[in-house]
Amino acid sequence: MKPFVILAIGAHPDDVEIGMGGTIRTHVENGDVVYICNLTKAELSSNGNPSLRQKEATKSANVLGVRERIQLEFPDRHIDRSHPSYRELVTVIRKVKPDVVFAPYHEDRHPDHGASCHIVKEAVFDAKIRKYLPEVPSHQVKQLFYYFINGIVSADFYIDITPAQEIKMEALSCYQSQFEKQVGSVTTPLTDRYLENVRYRDSLFGKEAGVQFAEGFKCEQPLLFSSIPKRSLP
Repeated sequence: MKPFVILAIGAHPDDVEIGMGGTIRTHVENGDVVYICNLTKAELSSNGNPSLRQKEATKSANVLGVRERIQLEFPDRHIDRSHPSYRELVTVIRKVKPDVVFAPYHEDRHPDHGASCHIVKEAVFDAKIRKYLPEVPSHQVKQLFYYFINGIVSADFYIDITPAQEIKMEALSCYQSQFEKQVGSVTTPLTDRYLENVRYRDSLFGKEAGVQFAEGFKCEQPLLFSSIPKRSLP
């Protein structure tokens, strides 16, 4: 059987891990193939630097066990389809051939997260157009889902990440420059108990879903099942 292929896209290194690190680990352990694609190097972040952030991102991806982490060159705070990296994003989708693509949900306090939501939606659309970049065979993604980074929004569905919760937190802890106060660093929302809040949100979503920890997602189209999903009562 062909493995299920997932492409998780984030504006900055650490976005994907915050929103769906547990889901990624769950699918990896199930034998599925997962790729992470970071659009920018987060060069405008208040703490750390691009070189260090790349090392942290690679370490985090290794903890989660993804097949490959792909780094594009969109400028931080300028995620726009006019940039040459947009063509690279479409090419990534065509080469990876994912069954499902994940992007940040557009309602978020960071403008780059909303911008990446919209640009991924466009790239998924363009990836299926044969006459756009005809040198790379087109690919039609089956589903596009959205994960949450900041805040709590009502989810359309949940993934039980209870067995993978600690691995998710381990992957996030790789980003010490972002989540831990270092010598010379400044205070940001990320250094103010951010990881504690991520864990709390996963717990809150878990309570909504009847499990210990869960991650929530949004979708544009209704989910279709071949039969009524079976689940045990909590």
